Amino acid sequence: MPAASSHRRGAAPSGRRPAADPWKVDLRELGRRAGSMRDWEKTVPAQAGWGIEMIGVPEGAHVELHLRLESVMEGVLVSGEVDVPVTGQCARCLEPIEDTVHLDVQELYAYEGSTTEATSEEDEVRRIDGDFLDLAPLVRDTVVLTLPLSPTCTPDCSGLCVDCGLRLDDLPADHTHEVLDPRWAGLADRFTPSKEN
Repeated sequence: MPAASSHRRGAAPSGRRPAADPWKVDLRELGRRAGSMRDWEKTVPAQAGWGIEMIGVPEGAHVELHLRLESVMEGVLVSGEVDVPVTGQCARCLEPIEDTVHLDVQELYAYEGSTTEATSEEDEVRRIDGDFLDLAPLVRDTVVLTLPLSPTCTPDCSGLCVDCGLRLDDLPADHTHEVLDPRWAGLADRFTPSKEN
């Protein structure tokens, strides 16, 4: 029956693991002996929702991880650098922004049953789930806390002209608009010579 076989295709057969999450690290290669180290260099796709109102990481963008995993008494210490592409909009002139953010990370993932895990609140420490640790929440939290609330295309962006709406940095230095007192606008219209004359 084709329908039944296609339904079962998405499930992992008994005894086999489902498709690996690229953000999860298998710790069986590292081991639990304190002092064991492993470099973890990988390019992984960004997950959805990594950003704030005006800037963020596009879903699926390539995130470069340059990490070292070190087995310690209480868990696994993760440290290193992360390169994350971000896109957004300048808060002053509304021009698009594209950049790469370089982040330093260091975080202890606690073993289940360790003193650190037992004495810490749920949101105070990251935990190892069986033989795996999940790097995605660490990178997401670091990215979101690093992103500026009001990003700018350049540090000294002048924004937009309040009269014509054009980008001030693209306009000549002497760019101005004649400002007419609205109380005299009616008289100005009456006494302005017609272009047809």
